[in-house]
Amino acid sequence: MFPKRLVDGYRSFLDGRFTSERSRYAVLAESGQSPEIMVVGCVDSRVSPEVIFDASPGELLVVRNVANLVPAYDTDRDSQHGTSAALEFGVQALKVKHIVVLGHASCGGIKAFADESKPLSAGDFIGNWMSQIAPAANGLGARTGYDGADYLRRLELASVALSLDNLLTFPFVARAVAGGALTLHGAYFGIGSGELLVRDPASGAFEPTVEASALLPRFRCT
Repeated sequence: MFPKRLVDGYRSFLDGRFTSERSRYAVLAESGQSPEIMVVGCVDSRVSPEVIFDASPGELLVVRNVANLVPAYDTDRDSQHGTSAALEFGVQALKVKHIVVLGHASCGGIKAFADESKPLSAGDFIGNWMSQIAPAANGLGARTGYDGADYLRRLELASVALSLDNLLTFPFVARAVAGGALTLHGAYFGIGSGELLVRDPASGAFEPTVEASALLPRFRCT
């Protein structure tokens, strides 16, 4: 049986948002989508880009995977490239103007990699996928001197930076960035605090947005 929670939610959607935004849905159905922003987010159910950014239908093109990773460019025909295909669609077909890699606190995929936890192994899908962040972990050096939470946060941030580097390995992304048609951004969301950090492309530092620092002065990303 289809989950009752979804049926109830759909009824609420019909009575609420769909009714109030019906004309917008009609335009989108007739003319198609033209989002200017693409977000690479995590499958974590607590971190929905549409909710975090209060987005209306058609505003964000979202691709979600475990730990919000962008793989390096790879043309191996024997592999499936869901995230890469979404990037190609967003950049080449829809001509998005911004790509945001949205990391978050308490990421289970990052923690599993750092702790070498099961089911991470040479033969499982999650382990193979998460092995992509090895360069980010290597860049942090030994865990000695970090407490567990601090190391995980550093690795979460470093993986966002790695994904931004990987984006530039895609020729069509690199061309669009070089031509000024596309800008890349890194961001990090604190689930418990609601704070959003944005990466400074010059320094590599993640800093609170002006709005968040004003509204949430007592909190840091957790």
